Amino acid sequence: MSTDVSRPLKITIAGVRGVVGETLTPDLLVNFSQAFGTWTGAGRVLVSRDTRPSGVMVAPCVCSGLTAAGCEVVDLGVCPTAALQLAVRSSDAVGGIAITAGHNDASWNALKFFREDGIYLNPKQAEELLNVYHQKEFAKARWDELRPVGRDDDAGRRHLEAVLAQLDVEAIGAAGLKIAVDCANGACSEFTPAFLERLGCEVVAINDDPELPFPHEPRPTPPNLSQLRALVRAAGADAGFAHDADGDRLGVVTEEGEAPGEEYTLCLGAEMVLGRGDPGPVVTNLSTTMAVDDVARKYGREVIRTGIGQVFIAESAVNYAAAIAGEGSGGIVFPKINYAHDSIAALGHIVALMAERGQPLSALIADIPRYTIVKREVVCPPQRAYSVLEELRRGLEAPWADEINLDDGVKLIGEDRWVHIRVSLTEPRIRVIAEADARGLAMDLADEYVRRTERLL
Repeated sequence: MSTDVSRPLKITIAGVRGVVGETLTPDLLVNFSQAFGTWTGAGRVLVSRDTRPSGVMVAPCVCSGLTAAGCEVVDLGVCPTAALQLAVRSSDAVGGIAITAGHNDASWNALKFFREDGIYLNPKQAEELLNVYHQKEFAKARWDELRPVGRDDDAGRRHLEAVLAQLDVEAIGAAGLKIAVDCANGACSEFTPAFLERLGCEVVAINDDPELPFPHEPRPTPPNLSQLRALVRAAGADAGFAHDADGDRLGVVTEEGEAPGEEYTLCLGAEMVLGRGDPGPVVTNLSTTMAVDDVARKYGREVIRTGIGQVFIAESAVNYAAAIAGEGSGGIVFPKINYAHDSIAALGHIVALMAERGQPLSALIADIPRYTIVKREVVCPPQRAYSVLEELRRGLEAPWADEINLDDGVKLIGEDRWVHIRVSLTEPRIRVIAEADARGLAMDLADEYVRRTERLL
């Protein structure tokens, strides 16, 4: 693993990701893919990618490694990762690989690994895969056992049909909504405008050309939504939505051109799903806003919190028969559709909520209790990060904290505030997230624990 933060390579339970041309090399990609084919066995493996330019190099490496291990490879082309996960789950595939670095900038790419039910590998399974990779004892198909790479260009359409089946399309169309969308020139570029048209919405789209580069960092956080905010105001749209590169996360913009933050994506989705009576608790992670608890309480539902990572969210959603699950990053799981973070499904459910309630998006958000959440990062070499966190844990002093949770990093929880310090699975950083019912208190908490973390580097 790289020891230079400027040339990072991240190998975690979330997969392998790195900077193309530096640490994410063809031999590493082939070896990891061959390791995955060895781990799954010689069955059918589905492969998808987002629109980042390096995909044209990464995809052949992945297909070669899988084929060498004796797998039957089916290339889905460019489509949302949720579409790949649904295709794996609804077929006889033994697994899938999504070629995408999600919210990272275009210099990065990654391999995300999925098992036969379309869910990420859990920690035990990921450890098994890493052992195969490091031991280099790969399955090797004979020359007459190598199978040609197949093609399936319909996975994205099937995914849209699955989402549409969960929505009252007629009621949404009758609402006559104008929706603006920023696809970041990513994997949703050809799917979301078509999806909104099927819902009967008037569509105003920007950055919907998958042949063009990302127009901004493909992370749907308020600082990256300036184009969308301007578009909503100029077009008089009823709402605006922003995707990340692979259709994992969703950001929202109100009809007033305001971006309340990606934490509200899950809250709005929960309002729709719980309000229509879907049974089960709400599953979310330790870093997600307390507003989720307020929404769940309104409908008499329990909130179950997990560690950070889609596999923990998805497996808990399965185990607890959740009505909805998701993270404060803007990624939501709709169990009636799939156990995947699905920004197209999130968009559809929020538009459905607007149509059902007959209220503007700003009013729906105003009904959700407001907290201030502050998200900070401390750059830290991967090989040092967990030691820093352990030193921080040993030196904890927080008289305001009623609870200390060590399930994923360190989370201090008080009646009106919390702070969570953890190692990122996707970047060489330690994340510091604080929330409180008063803005000044949240800012002070984040500043304090950023300083404490930096002193330990």
